[in-house]
Amino acid sequence: MAGTFSQIYIQYVFAVKGRENLISDLWGNELYKYISGIIKSKGQKPIIVNGYQDHVHIFVGLNPTMKISDLIRDIKNNSSKFINNQGWVKGKFSWQEGYGAFSYSHSQIGSVYDYILKQKEHHKRKTFKEEYIDFLQKFEIKFDEKYLFDFDK
Repeated sequence: MAGTFSQIYIQYVFAVKGRENLISDLWGNELYKYISGIIKSKGQKPIIVNGYQDHVHIFVGLNPTMKISDLIRDIKNNSSKFINNQGWVKGKFSWQEGYGAFSYSHSQIGSVYDYILKQKEHHKRKTFKEEYIDFLQKFEIKFDEKYLFDFDK
């Protein structure tokens, strides 16, 4: 019997609405575990989920039956509901529109994992804006700054 075989690794990056520093060290790990659960429930493989105060990195082994945009929509919708239901922030929590999705080869899994794991240390040296623009340039993605995340706050 013929089968479908794939090896697709995607790193998602997205920000808190208004780029507010709302992801707390007190509950961030619980959020990341919840996001991993969302990914698993969609039949995908979470490799690592981590972030910093104003954004999240998600590294996924993606099954080709799942659209990149559908998975990120489900992650953002369900995780924002989870944060609001927990009452972790004052007011209503939401993610900014848009996201980055970057593909990697199997040989890069270890380095991407380590990079995402060390977000806290990484952002002692570099802002999220600098990091995100570096990703776009590294992957040779043309962009207009007016369509990037809201970096004015």
